[in-house]
Amino acid sequence: MEIVVLLKQVPATESFVGIADDKVSVKTDDVKWVINPYDEFAVEEALRIKEAHGGSVTIVSVGRDKTAEAVRTALAMGADKGILIKDTISEKYDGLGIARILAAVLKDIPYDLIIAGQRAVDDDNFLVGTAVAEFLNIPNISLVIKEEIIDGRIRCHRTIEGGTVVIESSLPALITTQRGLNEPRYASLPGIMKAKRKPLDVKTLADIGLDVGQFETSGMHIVSLKFPPERKSGRIIEGESAQVKVSELLRALREEAKVI
Repeated sequence: MEIVVLLKQVPATESFVGIADDKVSVKTDDVKWVINPYDEFAVEEALRIKEAHGGSVTIVSVGRDKTAEAVRTALAMGADKGILIKDTISEKYDGLGIARILAAVLKDIPYDLIIAGQRAVDDDNFLVGTAVAEFLNIPNISLVIKEEIIDGRIRCHRTIEGGTVVIESSLPALITTQRGLNEPRYASLPGIMKAKRKPLDVKTLADIGLDVGQFETSGMHIVSLKFPPERKSGRIIEGESAQVKVSELLRALREEAKVI
């Protein structure tokens, strides 16, 4: 099987993300960059399918030069080749713009299955994978916690409110990952050494037939970034007995907080 994984490099969740002086972007100088956690599930599932059915795994990403580090990490995990669409202002594009770029790349790549994270932990827009499937006019199954390839079709268990549902689709198709699908492997030292020799094709928007101008006028504009307001410190209700404390709590909720 020919499997493609859509990958994004994001700030590590433990990194402190500050607001830049322009008030519309974040500080990145001291940020640790990693593979989007949901995309790690995608890489792992692609490798498991490859191990079970044969074929190859191609990693596709959009970003700056540093994004190549995330692609190389996926190659060290066991993927076969990578494609990076290098763009110095890609972080300004909205999810729909990124999806258009990825779809343009995929039109020239053979694939039976595309796997993407259900969302990226930096912008949380849940959009890119589904939009790519729409642009390519292929089926999309999201929030997958289990998949099986059976007789040239894919059967997926996906989460819904209150349970799961089983959906079967023809191939090619695109699925997005949910926690519980697998446990991503670590890149081994031999894998890291091999990754240095695996092909990583770096392209520009012009190389895939796109004009940067059509993405500079994004449908989404960040007006400003602000930290949430600081919460007031908690208050301990004092009293000689439980009854006194309850009475004081009820009074505070009614007269001060005005929630009852």
